Amino acid sequence: MTLSPSLRRLMGGALCALALSACSTAPVKPPAPAAPPTLADFMGKAAAADSAGQKEAAIALWRQAAGAYPADKDPWIKIAQTRYDAGQYGEAIVNAEEVKVRDPNDQLANSIIAISGLRLSIRALSDLRSQNNLSGSLRTESQDLAKLLRESLGEQVLIPPPPPPRKAATPAPTRSARKGAKQAAESADPFGALK
Repeated sequence: MTLSPSLRRLMGGALCALALSACSTAPVKPPAPAAPPTLADFMGKAAAADSAGQKEAAIALWRQAAGAYPADKDPWIKIAQTRYDAGQYGEAIVNAEEVKVRDPNDQLANSIIAISGLRLSIRALSDLRSQNNLSGSLRTESQDLAKLLRESLGEQVLIPPPPPPRKAATPAPTRSARKGAKQAAESADPFGALK
Protein backbone atom coordinates (compact mmCIF):
# COMPACT_ATOMS: atom_id res chain seq x y z
CA MET A 1 0.00 0.00 0.00
CA THR A 2 1.38 3.31 -0.97
CA LEU A 3 0.53 6.40 0.85
CA SER A 4 -0.08 9.64 -0.78
CA PRO A 5 2.41 12.37 -0.14
CA SER A 6 -0.12 14.43 1.79
CA LEU A 7 -0.98 11.46 3.98
CA ARG A 8 2.70 10.86 4.59
CA ARG A 9 3.15 14.42 5.69
CA LEU A 10 0.15 14.17 7.94
CA MET A 11 1.41 10.98 9.54
CA GLY A 12 4.93 12.46 9.90
CA GLY A 13 3.49 15.53 11.59
CA ALA A 14 1.41 13.36 13.90
CA LEU A 15 4.44 11.29 14.81
CA CYS A 16 6.43 14.45 15.55
CA ALA A 17 3.60 15.85 17.65
CA LEU A 18 3.34 12.55 19.49
CA ALA A 19 7.09 12.49 20.09
CA LEU A 20 7.11 16.09 21.32
CA SER A 21 4.15 15.55 23.60
CA ALA A 22 5.91 12.55 25.12
CA CYS A 23 8.90 14.75 25.91
CA SER A 24 6.80 17.30 27.69
CA THR A 25 5.15 14.74 29.95
CA ALA A 26 8.39 13.14 31.06
CA PRO A 27 8.99 13.85 34.78
CA VAL A 28 11.60 16.50 35.46
CA LYS A 29 14.01 15.75 38.28
CA PRO A 30 14.19 18.53 40.86
CA PRO A 31 17.68 19.78 41.59
CA ALA A 32 19.37 18.08 44.52
CA PRO A 33 18.91 20.10 47.73
CA ALA A 34 21.99 22.03 48.75
CA ALA A 35 23.79 20.71 51.81
CA PRO A 36 23.14 22.84 54.88
CA PRO A 37 26.05 25.05 55.92
CA THR A 38 28.43 23.45 58.38
CA LEU A 39 29.42 24.99 61.69
CA ALA A 40 32.79 25.82 60.14
CA ASP A 41 31.00 27.67 57.30
CA PHE A 42 29.04 29.80 59.76
CA MET A 43 32.06 30.45 61.96
CA GLY A 44 34.24 31.37 58.96
CA LYS A 45 31.71 33.86 57.60
CA ALA A 46 31.21 35.35 61.07
CA ALA A 47 34.97 35.65 61.61
CA ALA A 48 35.31 37.47 58.28
CA ALA A 49 32.52 39.89 59.24
CA ASP A 50 34.05 40.40 62.68
CA SER A 51 37.51 41.18 61.30
CA ALA A 52 35.91 43.61 58.83
CA GLY A 53 34.46 45.51 61.79
CA GLN A 54 30.89 44.36 61.14
CA LYS A 55 30.23 43.21 64.71
CA GLU A 56 26.44 42.98 64.46
CA ALA A 57 26.61 40.98 61.21
CA ALA A 58 29.09 38.61 62.88
CA ILE A 59 26.79 38.22 65.88
CA ALA A 60 23.85 37.46 63.56
CA LEU A 61 25.90 34.71 61.88
CA TRP A 62 26.99 33.28 65.24
CA ARG A 63 23.33 33.23 66.30
CA GLN A 64 22.44 31.33 63.10
CA ALA A 65 25.22 28.86 63.88
CA ALA A 66 23.90 28.46 67.43
CA GLY A 67 20.43 27.76 66.04
CA ALA A 68 21.69 25.24 63.50
CA TYR A 69 24.07 23.56 65.97
CA PRO A 70 22.43 24.02 69.39
CA ALA A 71 24.78 21.70 71.27
CA ASP A 72 27.91 23.63 70.30
CA LYS A 73 29.22 26.31 72.64
CA ASP A 74 31.61 28.05 70.21
CA PRO A 75 29.09 30.52 68.73
CA TRP A 76 27.99 31.55 72.23
CA ILE A 77 31.60 32.12 73.33
CA LYS A 78 32.18 34.43 70.37
CA ILE A 79 29.00 36.38 71.07
CA ALA A 80 29.82 36.72 74.79
CA GLN A 81 33.38 37.88 74.08
CA THR A 82 32.22 40.40 71.47
CA ARG A 83 29.61 41.85 73.84
CA TYR A 84 32.19 42.01 76.65
CA ASP A 85 34.71 43.79 74.42
CA ALA A 86 32.01 46.32 73.50
CA GLY A 87 31.29 47.03 77.19
CA GLN A 88 27.83 45.47 76.96
CA TYR A 89 28.32 43.52 80.18
CA GLY A 90 24.71 42.48 80.76
CA GLU A 91 24.49 40.85 77.33
CA ALA A 92 27.95 39.33 77.78
CA ILE A 93 26.73 37.63 80.96
CA VAL A 94 23.58 36.29 79.27
CA ASN A 95 25.58 34.79 76.40
CA ALA A 96 28.28 33.40 78.70
CA GLU A 97 25.49 31.66 80.63
CA GLU A 98 24.53 29.95 77.35
CA VAL A 99 28.10 28.64 77.16
CA LYS A 100 27.83 27.32 80.71
CA VAL A 101 24.62 25.44 79.80
CA ARG A 102 26.72 23.52 77.28
CA ASP A 103 29.93 23.36 79.35
CA PRO A 104 29.61 24.28 83.05
CA ASN A 105 33.41 24.29 83.49
CA ASP A 106 34.26 26.68 80.66
CA GLN A 107 36.85 29.02 82.16
CA LEU A 108 36.37 31.86 79.67
CA ALA A 109 32.61 31.92 80.26
CA ASN A 110 33.12 31.97 84.03
CA SER A 111 35.66 34.80 83.69
CA ILE A 112 33.33 36.87 81.49
CA ILE A 113 30.50 36.40 83.98
CA ALA A 114 32.65 37.34 86.99
CA ILE A 115 34.34 40.39 85.48
CA SER A 116 31.22 41.66 83.73
CA GLY A 117 29.28 41.31 86.98
CA LEU A 118 31.92 43.29 88.87
CA ARG A 119 31.97 46.02 86.26
CA LEU A 120 28.19 46.31 86.36
CA SER A 121 28.30 46.41 90.17
CA ILE A 122 30.95 49.12 90.20
CA ARG A 123 28.95 51.15 87.71
CA ALA A 124 25.74 50.78 89.76
CA LEU A 125 27.48 51.60 93.08
CA SER A 126 29.10 54.64 91.52
CA ASP A 127 25.69 55.83 90.30
CA LEU A 128 24.19 55.29 93.75
CA ARG A 129 27.05 57.12 95.43
CA SER A 130 26.72 60.07 93.05
CA GLN A 131 22.98 60.18 93.81
CA ASN A 132 23.74 59.89 97.53
CA ASN A 133 21.37 56.91 97.81
CA LEU A 134 23.75 54.32 99.25
CA SER A 135 22.29 53.85 102.71
CA GLY A 136 20.58 51.35 105.02
CA SER A 137 20.48 47.67 104.09
CA LEU A 138 21.86 48.41 100.62
CA ARG A 139 24.96 49.93 102.16
CA THR A 140 25.37 47.01 104.58
CA GLU A 141 24.95 44.45 101.83
CA SER A 142 27.44 46.32 99.61
CA GLN A 143 29.98 46.34 102.44
CA ASP A 144 29.48 42.60 103.03
CA LEU A 145 29.98 41.88 99.35
CA ALA A 146 33.09 44.04 99.24
CA LYS A 147 34.48 42.19 102.26
CA LEU A 148 33.81 38.82 100.58
CA LEU A 149 35.48 40.05 97.42
CA ARG A 150 38.53 41.32 99.34
CA GLU A 151 38.86 37.96 101.07
CA SER A 152 38.51 36.09 97.76
CA LEU A 153 41.20 38.22 96.14
CA GLY A 154 43.43 38.30 99.23
CA GLU A 155 43.49 42.10 99.26
CA GLN A 156 43.00 44.47 102.18
CA VAL A 157 41.55 47.22 99.99
CA LEU A 158 39.68 46.73 96.72
CA ILE A 159 40.21 50.21 95.35
CA PRO A 160 43.17 52.03 96.85
CA PRO A 161 42.46 55.59 97.96
CA PRO A 162 43.81 58.37 95.77
CA PRO A 163 47.16 59.77 96.89
CA PRO A 164 46.91 62.91 99.02
CA PRO A 165 47.29 66.14 97.07
CA ARG A 166 50.81 67.46 97.00
CA LYS A 167 51.39 70.75 98.78
CA ALA A 168 52.76 73.49 96.65
CA ALA A 169 56.28 74.37 97.73
CA THR A 170 56.54 77.89 99.11
CA PRO A 171 59.51 79.70 97.66
CA ALA A 172 62.24 80.81 100.08
CA PRO A 173 62.19 84.54 100.69
CA THR A 174 64.73 86.48 98.69
CA ARG A 175 67.37 88.65 100.28
CA SER A 176 65.53 91.83 99.46
CA ALA A 177 62.28 90.39 100.87
CA ARG A 178 64.04 89.52 104.16
CA LYS A 179 65.55 93.01 104.36
CA GLY A 180 62.15 94.60 103.68
CA ALA A 181 60.52 92.42 106.36
CA LYS A 182 63.22 93.46 108.89
CA GLN A 183 62.73 97.14 108.09
CA ALA A 184 58.97 96.78 108.41
CA ALA A 185 59.37 95.11 111.79
CA GLU A 186 61.71 97.85 112.99
CA SER A 187 59.46 100.64 111.80
CA ALA A 188 56.46 99.03 113.47
CA ASP A 189 58.25 99.01 116.83
CA PRO A 190 59.77 102.45 117.53
CA PHE A 191 61.56 101.09 120.58
CA GLY A 192 63.09 98.17 118.70
CA ALA A 193 66.46 99.91 118.34
CA LEU A 194 66.71 100.43 122.13
CA LYS A 195 66.55 96.76 122.89
